[in-house]
Amino acid sequence: MINDRLIDAGSVQLAVRDFGGDDPPLLLVHGAGGNLAQMTTLARALRPHHRVVTLDLRGHGRSADGDWSWDAALGDLAAVCVQLELERPAVVGHSLGGMLAALWGQRHPESPGIVSLDGNPPPTRPEHLPGLDPEKAAAELARLHAVFDAVEAAAGQVIPADQLPDLVETQRMAARDMGANEKVWIEGFRRNLVHLGGETSIRPSAALTSRLRADMNELDLTPVYAATTCPELVVLPTRDLPQQEPFAELYAAHRRFLVEQAQSIPHLRHLSLADASHAMVIEQPTLLAKVITDFLTEHR
Repeated sequence: MINDRLIDAGSVQLAVRDFGGDDPPLLLVHGAGGNLAQMTTLARALRPHHRVVTLDLRGHGRSADGDWSWDAALGDLAAVCVQLELERPAVVGHSLGGMLAALWGQRHPESPGIVSLDGNPPPTRPEHLPGLDPEKAAAELARLHAVFDAVEAAAGQVIPADQLPDLVETQRMAARDMGANEKVWIEGFRRNLVHLGGETSIRPSAALTSRLRADMNELDLTPVYAATTCPELVVLPTRDLPQQEPFAELYAAHRRFLVEQAQSIPHLRHLSLADASHAMVIEQPTLLAKVITDFLTEHR
């Protein structure tokens, strides 16, 4: 039985979905701009082997707003574990959630394991793009920065009421194109809608989007992974999303950097997942569930 509830994490209330079960606990964390609904298919695939709990991060989905910091978000994860009595959970996260999983592992050596599903900060310096001429790397990074500027500027904007049905249909078509479960996809879209004062907007807010972007740009995971003693696995993509294709050289170089980063840390396990993009949670949930379960079982 799936159980949705709100828990008090001190300064914020967090929306939590518990998939139940008596097997080893696993906390599953979504990415920036997402919510727990987008992890549903992977959660169901993991359910036979784990007690899976998901949550909406603060400022996302049905969780309350609150000042963002890595410490605050990690405190939220800890509050979920305490209130749902998850003893020594594995933590698995996608994108931003994968970064949180990595930080959790550094702070919780007792953890049975953490798994990051392409939980990597974006490239911000030419050194993050090995194999590219430094001048070209700088130009490509500036071009990518401009795209992220536009995304940030659009965050939290009000959606005119007459445009909402078209947006829902666009999301439905996107689900079909990705081969995703339409019901789950639409739930994920609707879960981030905020209806206030007769107006509708999409979470996260502009302020939170700006803070998340700044924090991810400043995060260096190499020393985090090096200092972590619990088992850790990083699953990396091998191809671009459609919107990344105009930056194909940049992302290919960044994937090389991520592999080199992983190889430089002897105890860090990494896997470049065949035919997987950043949307691997949607593309290959069954395979990911097996990879995660096999990894955690190996280290029990």
